[in-house]
Amino acid sequence: MSGRKRRWHPRRMLAVSAVLLLGTGPAALAASPTPDGAAGAAPTAGGAATGQPTPAPSAGDRGAELYRQQCASCHGQQGQGTQRGPSLVGVGPASVDFQLSTGRMPIPYEMRQPRRSEPVFSAGEIAALVDHVASFGGGGPRIPQVAPGSASAGREIFAANCAPCHGATGSGGELTDGWIVPPLYEATAVQVAEATRVGPGLMPVFPSQVLTDQQVDDVASYLRQLRTERLDRGGNPLGRLGPLAEGLVAWIAVLGLLVAAVRWLGRRAGE
Repeated sequence: MSGRKRRWHPRRMLAVSAVLLLGTGPAALAASPTPDGAAGAAPTAGGAATGQPTPAPSAGDRGAELYRQQCASCHGQQGQGTQRGPSLVGVGPASVDFQLSTGRMPIPYEMRQPRRSEPVFSAGEIAALVDHVASFGGGGPRIPQVAPGSASAGREIFAANCAPCHGATGSGGELTDGWIVPPLYEATAVQVAEATRVGPGLMPVFPSQVLTDQQVDDVASYLRQLRTERLDRGGNPLGRLGPLAEGLVAWIAVLGLLVAAVRWLGRRAGE
């Protein structure tokens, strides 16, 4: 054999290199370390790396968030009150639930007597806000548990304690200096009991020493009956202003018809 060194053909060298690269490439890639010695993808926000869903905010967090957004500008961050709104410390859950469930709060602008309207918040949001305001401390009436009562007994209690302002049929009325007494047709049983215990606006407070829980249940049952009964079988209720006002309207209508009839007969007689 010749003593000369054997030379590798360029094509043969290229093929050998490709085989070595294919054999060692996957092992090199698998052995390459990740930063901080941890393998796998980098964690992302919200726990995406672990596949766990982001936990929903608790009711307390939701109530605090809603309060900061809708209430704190007037009532203060801790319910201490400001020049634009009274303190909420010690008002109690019943008062907060009444104002929110009747749509009287929050108000779009400052007013002396907020009127009933559609609630801004859902039932769950109202419950979260009630709990958050209760965390300010001070106690106050709790949301009452209303049970079915006696409508007949409630009618007597209503006539003695409520009808002088709200009217015999709960239609409401007007007071001096632009204040009004709201009608009670849309009030739920719980809202009736809440208003009785907290006395919103100019309404007096009726504690349990004045009206027991059973008597409040009776009044709520009577007002529920007012909403469900056909109280206006004669036609137009005329705002339920009472028999005197209705009688006056009837007399005016009848006299008008009599005058028109007399004039018609007079024209016929002169022809």
